[in-house]
Amino acid sequence: MSSPSKPRFVTKRSLEPSARKKAPAKKNRALDLLHVPTETTEDRILFEIRKFIAASIFFNSQAAEKVGLSLTDSQMIHTLQLYGPSTPTRLAAATGLSSGGVTVALDRLEKGGFIRREPNPDDRRSLLIHINPARLLKLKGIYEDVEAETRRCLSTLPKGDLAAVIRFFEALAAVRANPARNIIGPRGSRKIPADAD
Repeated sequence: MSSPSKPRFVTKRSLEPSARKKAPAKKNRALDLLHVPTETTEDRILFEIRKFIAASIFFNSQAAEKVGLSLTDSQMIHTLQLYGPSTPTRLAAATGLSSGGVTVALDRLEKGGFIRREPNPDDRRSLLIHINPARLLKLKGIYEDVEAETRRCLSTLPKGDLAAVIRFFEALAAVRANPARNIIGPRGSRKIPADAD
């Protein structure tokens, strides 16, 4: 007759390496979020993009403050400069704001004289939003030096590199324009992974 088996205690040695890897400590995951890798070329590019975006947001925030605008309102003006007269629906798609958020921003900009609403000749049910150029003179002075410096930097690159930069930003813009790839949910609610605390 065989003797009853002894209870088996789990020790570090008894765990297989794969089992240990499946359940990382939460502290380790938090530490990983603090580390921005720079080992590969792709890592370096992402690192530099993040630095550029952070600096741009702070610069744009300060520029907006100087002319009495919120950051959202100044970016709405930039969007109108990039795309020309646009419907509120087009602005919502370009900015990621809800229709209500676009309306609130446009109300503030109209009150400040930065934009005007006009009937859309292609669709009587909608409006076209136009910039008031005279009100942009203050912003022009703030951004002139930045644009000149950017053009100086670009002038130092070979044409092949410039073409690669254009392709890269066009590819990023295509991803951003695809709602299925957007990490921000409806009305600005961020999609958070289920295991996040």
